[in-house]
Amino acid sequence: MTGTPVEVRPGLRERKKARTRAAIREHALRLFREQGYDATTVDQIAEAADVSPSTFFRYFPSKEDVVLQDELDILALGHFERQSPGMPTLAAFRAAARDAFAALSPDELARLRETTELTLTVPELRARAMDEFARTIDQIAQAVARRSGHASNEFAVRIMAGAIVGVIVAATMPWSDWANEGQLPDLLGRIDAALAQLEAGLPL
Repeated sequence: MTGTPVEVRPGLRERKKARTRAAIREHALRLFREQGYDATTVDQIAEAADVSPSTFFRYFPSKEDVVLQDELDILALGHFERQSPGMPTLAAFRAAARDAFAALSPDELARLRETTELTLTVPELRARAMDEFARTIDQIAQAVARRSGHASNEFAVRIMAGAIVGVIVAATMPWSDWANEGQLPDLLGRIDAALAQLEAGLPL
């Protein structure tokens, strides 16, 4: 028997955890703006968010993870899996990226721009971002595998996932035409253009 899926509202415990996680990140980003990333400690973030350092580490394994971990990957993959089954993989991922950005509130979009800028400009974060890229490739490979019926460790699936991450990274890392202007580019525009290039076979 089939029916319309019922959206389950998160329980009180999950909502409280989400609020705590958001508060930690909000205060961390404020302190990074006010005194710089390097000068900000986990103890200072925990005190500002009115939590203990041990509570901080339950939500974020390290200070770097406050910046590097966000919900956009999860949001985009959710939209990816909701695309029409007949849509080609890259077209579905482009649509998912557009849907994910459209779902962001102005505050969430501003936070994404801020964390992206920090990742691109703080050497420790840029180094740690490689771990996040590997994790994201795994997540995309699993989503592509579920959609296509292939195994997530198949060569073609891994290459597809790696190519998606690669073109997005290449499109959003600093370029000489904007890196010195102190402003981030249109992230969605660059991501969509990168995926379009990949979808077209990377023509030159």
